[in-house]
Amino acid sequence: MLSPVETIKLFQSQPEQTFAKGDIIFNNGDKGTVMYGIIEGTVEMSIDGKVVEVIEKGDVFGQGALVHEDYLRASTAVAKTDCKLAILDREHFLFAVQQTPMFALEVMRSYSDRHRRLKQILDGLGNN
Repeated sequence: MLSPVETIKLFQSQPEQTFAKGDIIFNNGDKGTVMYGIIEGTVEMSIDGKVVEVIEKGDVFGQGALVHEDYLRASTAVAKTDCKLAILDREHFLFAVQQTPMFALEVMRSYSDRHRRLKQILDGLGNN
């Protein structure tokens, strides 16, 4: 079975992209048209300038752009280290989901895990 990042690499329509430490991958409010898989490196996700998550090699992010029409990014993604990312657009995402249903489950797992972690952070802020 392929990992989500291996699946993205298999079906991606664009070449892998590299980002140097500190580079912005996307900003809150940007129109999202692709999702990313981390081949190498670490990415920080922030909301309103506060880091809410650090995503590492092997995980995916930005998938909201592929499941919502006219999606605006809800966070900012910055390369915490030098990164190499696999990129998948909507057309190839839908094809990957049809051809490898386990990929869809892994993307949903990642999305769900991210949502739970964010909820825990927000719940913790409410208790202060």
